[in-house]
Amino acid sequence: MDKLKKQDTELVSDQKTKDAENPVNNDEAAIASRRAFLKAQAEAMEEDQEPEFPEESKPNLTDLIESIPDENKKDNEDRNLIHTDSDDFDETAAEDEDEDELEDLIDEGNKQDISEYYEDMQPADFVEEIDDLDDEDIEKLPELLNTEQLTEIMEEADDDTRQRIGDHLPDDTLLEMFEDMSKDDIVDILGEMEIARRKRLLNRMKSGDRKIIHTLLQYPDDSAGGIMTTEYIALREDRTCAEALDTIRDIGPKTEVIETIYVTDEDRLKKLVGTVDLRDLLSSPRNTKLCDIMDDQVVSVEPEVDQEEVAQVVSKYDLQAIPVVSSKGSILGIITVDDIIDVINEEHDEDIAHLGGTSAEEGLDTTLWESARLRLPWLLVNLLTAFLASFTVKVFESTIAQVVALSATMTIVSGMGGNAGTQTMSVMVRELSNGDVDFKENWKSFVKEIFLGVVDGAATGLVTGIIVSLVYGNAFLGLIIFLAMIGNLMVSGIFGFLVPLILDKLHADPALASSIFVTTATDVLGFFIFLGLADLFLPFLT
Repeated sequence: MDKLKKQDTELVSDQKTKDAENPVNNDEAAIASRRAFLKAQAEAMEEDQEPEFPEESKPNLTDLIESIPDENKKDNEDRNLIHTDSDDFDETAAEDEDEDELEDLIDEGNKQDISEYYEDMQPADFVEEIDDLDDEDIEKLPELLNTEQLTEIMEEADDDTRQRIGDHLPDDTLLEMFEDMSKDDIVDILGEMEIARRKRLLNRMKSGDRKIIHTLLQYPDDSAGGIMTTEYIALREDRTCAEALDTIRDIGPKTEVIETIYVTDEDRLKKLVGTVDLRDLLSSPRNTKLCDIMDDQVVSVEPEVDQEEVAQVVSKYDLQAIPVVSSKGSILGIITVDDIIDVINEEHDEDIAHLGGTSAEEGLDTTLWESARLRLPWLLVNLLTAFLASFTVKVFESTIAQVVALSATMTIVSGMGGNAGTQTMSVMVRELSNGDVDFKENWKSFVKEIFLGVVDGAATGLVTGIIVSLVYGNAFLGLIIFLAMIGNLMVSGIFGFLVPLILDKLHADPALASSIFVTTATDVLGFFIFLGLADLFLPFLT
């Protein structure tokens, strides 16, 4: 061992001397030395004897060990160089920072910064951030954006945001924006304005635009006429493909849809006789007339049709746009698929709100008194129905007085009936929203709901009956609640199916009023069935 240490020391001294004499070849000498050492060691292991090395090839063992790369150390160093989101990024904090960034930019009032911030995102995303701004920031925003940016924002925003922004826009700016906006969007904006300002803006418009917008404003907001646009391509059937393409090049940029060309008759009455797909137009010979390649099976709606029915038609036939025609068949406008998507979302929100007895107009930012005005009428109606259930209970006061356990268990029956009725009612409302449901064609479904009430009532009634029997020590009380559960869930199936259907036939909104009638039926009849059975079994209960 001492001999090895001595050799190692001599080798180090000798290596330092050589390094000093020839510094350029230090690295090459070290590599050659390590190779010689490793080769000699391998030969010694094969011969099972201690190797002998030339003095110039014996490396410093310490330097050799330190020269071997440490992979773990390297991985740790590389890992330290990698930047991860968890190191210094808080997602929640970043979201809050993004929300506050627009407010800070508005407070600074730098148009260039606001413009760059806007251009870095989609208009729809920018609109979402505008929704969170207060009125003071909304008032400053139009001064920091150009007309083109404001136009894109107004086209993407909902009615409330449009109104908030429009209130702070001068008439000249609005008129300039209207020149680049579709007519249906202009009508939506004008429809939310005060009558005096609306008239003032209309009087300053071009006569042709004013006439079109006057016509569109006459239709209800939730009708086909209220959501249609007049920016479409309609050509006479005697036009050739070459003429049609020339016309599309001229007016195409001003229309919302160019994929579908609407073909009218030759008498200039704008009577819709067919449609031509742009693909067919491009692939047909130039001299081919539109009447030879058009599809004469046109799906259309009249302007008075409800927007929900329009959405159903578009969904059924997978249309990109649907024409709106008069009673004489003349084309008045078209409804594009983006408007249909808005209608579907709006109707969905409305149905969900109505099922809960609220209004789609209400949101988290609705004022206290406005929320009270929207909710109180339905709460008062529910109060009247609650009195009906209370009067039913009053009829059996003497029975309840003799068996106090009835007062604690009867709410189980009414509650389960209400839940089951809501399930059936929800299925019916969804089916009615997708199309007409006729009782003659769906009577088997009605019978199914009744038997479903028997099955569900027996299952839940059995569980409830066993628990009640054990708690109160009376098997007859468990039997009564078992039978009452079956009866009330049958009631829930009957009323949950029929009430929405009857309301739809009466042209009332099934989602709005169904819950009141269904819960009233399950409460009143549920109490009556349960307490009536208890009155019959009273000798066994006391």
